[in-house]
Amino acid sequence: MELLVTGGLGFIGINFIIHALKKKIKIINVDKITYASNKEKKFLKNFNNYKFYKTDITNKKKFKNILKKNLPDFIINFAAETHVDRSIVNSKSFIKTNIIGVHTILECCKELQSLKKIKLIQISTDEVYGSLKYTGSFKEGDIYKPNSPYSASKAAADHLVRSYRITFDVPSIIVHPSNNFGPYQNPEKLMPKTINNCIKNKIIPVYGKGLQIRDWLFVKDTVNAIYNIILKGKIGENYNISTKNELSNIKLVNKICDYFKKKQIKQVFDKKKLIRFVQDRPGHDFRYSLNNIKLKSIGWKYKTNFEKKLYETIEWYLSR
Repeated sequence: MELLVTGGLGFIGINFIIHALKKKIKIINVDKITYASNKEKKFLKNFNNYKFYKTDITNKKKFKNILKKNLPDFIINFAAETHVDRSIVNSKSFIKTNIIGVHTILECCKELQSLKKIKLIQISTDEVYGSLKYTGSFKEGDIYKPNSPYSASKAAADHLVRSYRITFDVPSIIVHPSNNFGPYQNPEKLMPKTINNCIKNKIIPVYGKGLQIRDWLFVKDTVNAIYNIILKGKIGENYNISTKNELSNIKLVNKICDYFKKKQIKQVFDKKKLIRFVQDRPGHDFRYSLNNIKLKSIGWKYKTNFEKKLYETIEWYLSR
């Protein structure tokens, strides 16, 4: 099996590539290298089943040439602008990468169908469904109600993917992971920012009162789920990925701080002095929650030890 991964130096992308390379799968990584890309790419070159192209997916000529040269079995599209705060400040790059980029991929797949029908795995997000109150979970097929420019751009991409499958027979599957955490995550995100600020004894900013609830998904569970979908997923389906680890932002921040205090990583550690509540961001979704029954029905399994995974993540950042 040969996979072309777009955005393979991003957070989930690089974790997926590491997983796939260890399984002796051939990987073609296409990444334009941005502020959100990992610089941890030298070790990837040690694998003889790995190729890298520095290319923007919106550059149709270059991307089509790469696709035509390699003709992979699947494209796994991780390439995206994902930072909600940035989408609120300036959404232009989100429209370009998340919508025009996906359109470019689809056009290339359509035009190369006489050579090979390349299957597309579109990595979407739980945020396309919008926000929930305290009960219930979104299931595949629920109406999209995105509330930020970021989630709106991902929703638009999903609709494009579906339309190309229906109209042009471009085979595709759409995947909706919940909030990921783990190694290689960009330091702007809540968990790595909290960990790094604990290490440096710096103020930890928390939006509003920190009551927003997220379904925290370990990136290695996400990677396993995507690999399972590649092997067993049905073309035309959407799959939610979640492990039902729902936790408010403030509870998560407190868990991280308590780990530092318990381990005496800092001789003087006072979370009350570090945690600072700041003005909430516009349109901040209250709660995300996903039903994962469909994914489990095709054989996906995971271990539910959230705290162990959280501590493994903290230790990874401590080792950097």
